[in-house]
Order: sequence, then structure tokens, then C-alpha cells
Amino acid sequence: MDCIFCKIVKGEIPSKKAYEDDSVLAFYDLEPQAPVHILIIPKDHISSCADITEENSAVISHIFEVAAKLGKELGLDNGYRIVNNCGEDGGQTVKHLHFHLMGGRQFTWPAG
Repeated sequence: MDCIFCKIVKGEIPSKKAYEDDSVLAFYDLEPQAPVHILIIPKDHISSCADITEENSAVISHIFEVAAKLGKELGLDNGYRIVNNCGEDGGQTVKHLHFHLMGGRQFTWPAG
């Protein structure tokens, strides 16, 4: 499998880590869209939200626990945005489940 995020998990591609444990890796986005922009991924390959099952869903709640921890540690007291793109029409460009944790500025809806 030629998955860039799997290569980051394996250490084959360097990243600036924000958090790591046995099941989750969080690292800073190379093209940040906000003052704080971190990608949070499961270490096990899950292609997208469409592939979440009863067997692998526990990691999703853990990802949100990590997001809350990082939000506190990074002083995002006024809030932050968590984004997931699912599938081609949803704007997913890397076929490994990931969540964008973005903060440090005010966001608008739906874009921006």
C-alpha cells in the first residue's frame, strides 16, 4: 500500500509530531489553514469515515479525546474546528482517515 500517512506512522516520512500513543498519531499539517493546524490519524489504516465499523470505531472516540487534550494544551480556549472529509466528493485527498484540528483564529461557516 502506498499510503503517505501509513509511511508517516512508520517513520518513513518525517513529521512534526504533536501527540502519539499506541493507536493515534497527531502531527502538524505541512500546509496549515490556521495558526494551529494538526492532523489526527489512527495508526491502523482506515480508508475513510465510510469504513468505520463496530470493530474499529473505538479509535474514533479516542481521536476526539486527543483533540480535546491538544486543544487545551495549545490554548485554544475560544474554540477550534475539527474537520473530516469523506470520499472524493467530500474533498478527501489522502485515503487514510484523518481529522483536521484547526484553531487560533475565528472561522466562518460553511467556508473559511
